[in-house]
Amino acid sequence: MSKELSFENAMKRLEEIVGALEKSETSLDESIKLFEEGTKLTAFCSKTLDEAQQKITLLTKE
Repeated sequence: MSKELSFENAMKRLEEIVGALEKSETSLDESIKLFEEGTKLTAFCSKTLDEAQQKITLLTKE
């Protein structure tokens, strides 16, 4: 993942990965690499959403 990965870019890449895996045109090795990349992107997106939720919670309490 790049240093400047945005949530939107991560989601776009996840969509590409899902599409590639659904087509079943990739080799097993490539599928595993895509799956690994997808799990990292999912963790990044989840963390980003959690941080946003915490900020919203703090802002609405003030």
